[in-house]
Amino acid sequence: MDDLLREFLTETSESITVLDVELIKLEQQPDNPELLGVIFRVVHTIKGTGGFLGLPRLEAVAHAAEEVLGKFRAGELTVTQDAVTLILESLDCIKGLLSALEQTEAEPAGDDKELIGRLDAFAKGGDAPSPAEEAACRPQAVADEPIPADLATHGEAEAAATETSDAVRALASPDPAPADVEQPAVAPAASPAAQSAGQPAVESAIASHTIRVGVDLLEHLMTMVSELVLTRNQLLQMVRGQSDNEFVGPLQQLSHVTTELQEGVMKTRMQPVGNAWAKLPRIIRDISVDLGKKIDLKMIGAETELDRQVLELIKDPLTHMVRNSGDHGIETPAERKAAGKPETGRLVLNAYHEGGHIIIEIRDDGRGIDVQKVKQKALQNGLVSESDLETMSDKQILQLIFRPGLSTAATVTNVSGRGVGMDVVKTNVEKIGGTIELDSIAGKGTTFVIKIPLTLAIVSALIVECRGVRFAIPQISVVELVRASANSKHTIEMINEAPVLRLRGRLLPLVSLSRILGMGDSEGVVASGSETFIVVSRVGAHSFGLIVDRVFDTEEIVVKPVSPMLRDISVYAGNTILGDGSIIMILDCNGIAAEATHTTIAGESQAEEALAREGGGDDTVAFLVFGAGGGAPKAVPLALVARLEGIDMGNVEYSDGQPVVQYRGQLMPLVCADPNKSLDSEGKTPVVVFTDRKRSMGLVVDEIIDIVEEKLDIELKASGAAVIGSAVIAGKATDVIDAGYYLTQAFGDWFRHNDGAEIGESHKSLLLVDDSPFFRNMLAPLLSAAGYDVTMAEGGDEALKLLDAGREFDIIVSDIDMPGMNGFDLAKACRSDERWRATPIVALTSHTSPEDCNRSREAGFTDYVAKFDRDALFAALSQSLSLVGDAA
Repeated sequence: MDDLLREFLTETSESITVLDVELIKLEQQPDNPELLGVIFRVVHTIKGTGGFLGLPRLEAVAHAAEEVLGKFRAGELTVTQDAVTLILESLDCIKGLLSALEQTEAEPAGDDKELIGRLDAFAKGGDAPSPAEEAACRPQAVADEPIPADLATHGEAEAAATETSDAVRALASPDPAPADVEQPAVAPAASPAAQSAGQPAVESAIASHTIRVGVDLLEHLMTMVSELVLTRNQLLQMVRGQSDNEFVGPLQQLSHVTTELQEGVMKTRMQPVGNAWAKLPRIIRDISVDLGKKIDLKMIGAETELDRQVLELIKDPLTHMVRNSGDHGIETPAERKAAGKPETGRLVLNAYHEGGHIIIEIRDDGRGIDVQKVKQKALQNGLVSESDLETMSDKQILQLIFRPGLSTAATVTNVSGRGVGMDVVKTNVEKIGGTIELDSIAGKGTTFVIKIPLTLAIVSALIVECRGVRFAIPQISVVELVRASANSKHTIEMINEAPVLRLRGRLLPLVSLSRILGMGDSEGVVASGSETFIVVSRVGAHSFGLIVDRVFDTEEIVVKPVSPMLRDISVYAGNTILGDGSIIMILDCNGIAAEATHTTIAGESQAEEALAREGGGDDTVAFLVFGAGGGAPKAVPLALVARLEGIDMGNVEYSDGQPVVQYRGQLMPLVCADPNKSLDSEGKTPVVVFTDRKRSMGLVVDEIIDIVEEKLDIELKASGAAVIGSAVIAGKATDVIDAGYYLTQAFGDWFRHNDGAEIGESHKSLLLVDDSPFFRNMLAPLLSAAGYDVTMAEGGDEALKLLDAGREFDIIVSDIDMPGMNGFDLAKACRSDERWRATPIVALTSHTSPEDCNRSREAGFTDYVAKFDRDALFAALSQSLSLVGDAA
């Protein structure tokens, strides 16, 4: 059933139930204008919605009843018993129509002319004939016509109206039937009138499956579940390490039940993000009128759900950003026409889930942000110096628009331009543990990407210690953990007396947690070169390492609001109670970064400058190296890895023979990298977690060896499906695994993966264009192993930048569905330029209908391949390159 129709049936069934009671009150209080107003508004709403949904019978009956009620409101007619009876008949007719709609999703054939005629006659001031009189006057063929049992038509309603009204009044009378006397659902079939008297209308099945609950009650329930989670954590802490304890089994069951209860309650708090978008069409319409612009607003993924608490906090930021795009971003029709664009600007909102977060994109095809203007404004406002700008990249300069007081608007309008807003947007997004990123191309448009957690109530956190005091860091803020010492590959160095970490070919600025919290300083530890634990965190466009003394386990925590006395201390996001009963503070990495802004931003710039002097930043790939089943170590591109976890084997369950574990609110399948490994062991086992969109899979390994950066150079290609080939990584022969092979072991439809010979063209340069980092990093090693020199681009806009910069490619592989410039637009742009007109372009997409294929070829694609069909892709690449060679 259509969602709109389902919602209408639910709302209308509830409204009619209310009307039955209110009409009886109106009969007893005919001079109550408020009561009459409530009844009129409900009937008016039913009429309007019925018309909108294309339900003419329901609309006609409701309209006729509304006319009578309107006469009552105007004082032209008096509320009498016969009048109320007539309105009740109308409601019975509407109930019958709703019942048929629920069963067939369409109005039944026929009309309600007799009932509508009596309503119209009464509205004009005439006396309405009684139901009995109507029945007597009706032709016999009509009176004797059989009535479907599942539909209370107007004929049945007429015959029963008076007795039904009497029955309803009897329920409200001072002497109701005794409570212990069971009333029959349907009276004996002595007569149609008697049958109707024994029937209240059947309640809607759809309405009976929904219930309205106050927000306060849900919040209280969430609080109680949070307390239950804390108690569970405490109980589990008591029996941890005691496998022979008799309470272990029941506590594990309690843990599972608590998790399911927690998930159920969380779902009751979830609301579609479209609720936060409801006022945006009006805002865009007003901007269009005020500024003389034409703007087409598209909203994609409005049904995507997130916690209502988060939803409330992002409403204002979203509103401001949409207004900003409408004012600053989209040009006037004349400006767009002069720039060769359509007169109507395009503004797109897109929301989707990705690995425990919700991603919201706001993109427009407007004028973009001028980097030079941002530089000038930043200098004028004293936000940065000339020397700072010289060391900053264009992306870092664009981030300055989030600084207070900076606006690139030439004039101040009633919409925007005062330099107040984007800094508040960034602050509000980061306050809920989210990030905001910006990408803009002058003349092409701007894209904002907001990444926020699905919920703020119960989160997974890393427990750390500093100066003997424990703290919690939300996992969404943690990129990775690093142990640095004088003897390890990861060493701490000093640049201009500021500590930095040399981490896989880049220098990361460090912040001492003890110094930020005023608990002393870690400079002595850093200087001595002793072992140091570093939590790598990313805030917006900047990364930094947080120096701590110890690192414990991850734990699900219940976020409690911070005390009012500590509310002004930005480094704290709240507090929580651990399983052992300890009360600890939750750290806010955004607040820590703000406290150490000069350290993180200046330190990052200095680190990048130092790295450039050393000749760093080459085209290396970060690999996770692990052991599994003996033999050569295994490696997988780090970009594919979502998390490294230690899974307690005692928590492994089986679903349809597949080992699974409860992980972050869902069941995560487990696959062993070593096919001979047993999961029946005890204790913790390292698991490599892969996550894409809503799915996660855990690859069980023997040990995590290291994370290293190397150039991807496959020297020996493997014949098996699980391994791409062998390469020298960290000085050792290492098997580079095909992650797609293991992913399909967990989810057969994750990728359509086929084994077979790979056909590649040695030394051919290939441009891979896809907005999904997961897919880019999945496919790049396969293409490299097949002999292609792969360059990756995050979208059509970036691909055009590379082409405009003079990069030459033998072939282009592009996704079709991408934000910003999609694959069709990229193909058209290439075919319209003499430089790239002959370059073969292969389309990748999950849409493979004949219409899609035709559309892609019209846009200029050479070939069209289903996404994740590896063999078809390699065949298409080989064939496309052969055609170019033949043409030459």
